[in-house]
Amino acid sequence: MKLGELTWKEAAAARDKIVLLPVGATEAHGPHLPIATDCIIAEEMARRAADKLGAIVAPTVSYSRADYAAGFSGTVSLAAVAFEAHLGSVLAGLRKSGFAKLCLVNAHIEPAHLESLRRVCQMDGAILPDKTERRWRHKLREVQGIDGHAGAYETALVMVVRPELVRAPLPPDSSANLLEAMKAGAKTFEEAGAPDAYFGQPSKATRELGERIYAILVEMIVTVCGESFTSSASAR
Repeated sequence: MKLGELTWKEAAAARDKIVLLPVGATEAHGPHLPIATDCIIAEEMARRAADKLGAIVAPTVSYSRADYAAGFSGTVSLAAVAFEAHLGSVLAGLRKSGFAKLCLVNAHIEPAHLESLRRVCQMDGAILPDKTERRWRHKLREVQGIDGHAGAYETALVMVVRPELVRAPLPPDSSANLLEAMKAGAKTFEEAGAPDAYFGQPSKATRELGERIYAILVEMIVTVCGESFTSSASAR
């Protein structure tokens, strides 16, 4: 179920369900992927997980912290205080509406953005399945790993859901390493060696790879929701 498509009476009758809140970003993803890439991926993760959990998918939080891509047209990057206030207010509004089981479904992994998500979750009590957590990072690495912004990982995920939005031809693979550049102090994609706002190996993206990645991401959400909400109910 999509929360935005329910009537208020239908929403009231579903207040015992888990609410999955997709969180993405509005930012450049190379010359081949749409600016809404993270939102598209987060929404598909939530949709697939909701089918397994019997959960509700809330409208997507589309604007977030995206400083690394701020120099590219179409990117909208919020200040930390603005983003955290907005996200915190959305979660508080859902709770006021009667929903107690809240789970963020995040597809944007810029470090500062993740820091903000963790702060908000710590204050609110919402849960955050985190693909950078060791157990999920290792599972993803067995398939492909997150090979960089707009690389094979994200390109494959968009191919599955919105193939018409993946521009051809795919750009050449990039040798620039975003993680290493961040460790060295780079603050923008340009400083990190990505003048076209992408890293990794888009050429390796396939729909089959995307499906395998989604399977892991959905397993992550379902597992963490089970661990968190089952233990919470037991504690009460």
